Amino acid sequence: MTEPKTHTLEVPGCVLHYDVREAEGTTEPILLLMGSPMGAAGFAALARHFQDRTVVTYDPRGSDRSTRTDGTTESTPDLHADDLHRLIDALGGGPVDIFASSGGAVNGLALVARHPEQVRTLVAHEPPAAQVLPDRERALAAVADIRRTYDREGFGPAMVKFIAVVGHQGEIPADFADQPMRSPAEFGLPAEDDGARGDVMFEQNLMTCTHFEPDFEALRAAPTRIVVGVGVESEGQLARRAGEAVAERLGTKPVIFPSNHGGFLDDTFGTPGDPDNFAVTLRQVLAE
Repeated sequence: MTEPKTHTLEVPGCVLHYDVREAEGTTEPILLLMGSPMGAAGFAALARHFQDRTVVTYDPRGSDRSTRTDGTTESTPDLHADDLHRLIDALGGGPVDIFASSGGAVNGLALVARHPEQVRTLVAHEPPAAQVLPDRERALAAVADIRRTYDREGFGPAMVKFIAVVGHQGEIPADFADQPMRSPAEFGLPAEDDGARGDVMFEQNLMTCTHFEPDFEALRAAPTRIVVGVGVESEGQLARRAGEAVAERLGTKPVIFPSNHGGFLDDTFGTPGDPDNFAVTLRQVLAE
């Protein structure tokens, strides 16, 4: 595998940046590793485990290097899916294999529903599709409260509520928004509002991602092999429960991956996952 080479792609309203790690002589499809709002840097540790394949990582619109030019403040899964469709076209049209994490998994499901011919296998790891949960009204109300907190108080207080929601075990209670929250300082987060808005997660993707309901009829009819992955340490948490609900709607069972929601991460991003064993499981899933 060569060192990553950065490319740009102009799409409506954005200039996408993506990195290609070329593997010479391989007959395997391109492997696209992606998240949302996490960009390409979050997948460097996982990419190193696939030296025998050409690996592509990218920054979704509004994240890191992929600068928006349309002046809008929200990105929908369908908009991300169109970006991915254009990216795969730029890579030769596919079909590609995709490992997609978190919001990226939601975007991957949107892509396959619209352009199944471009994807051979989609591994959708813990898509936070709260819309498909049995407690969806309470879960979505908690998400909306996070967004209101961000609009009203800024990043730190919103992140405290976000951590509480994503880490909660079991169904979200009806009074979740009214429960006392810990201080941002306890998490090393800013307690004071600096007035900045436009955060790629809280403003651009939080509401649209969690409120998106995949087109299950189109997904079940697609020739794409869809595998839902969940973390062994994520049991009871919103993203794992949503992943399990997506798998049920697809008529499949989720594959258990090592570690947690960010199990593919090394220690570059704070709390490390288990990228070595995570990659072993991903390789097995892709080979089946």
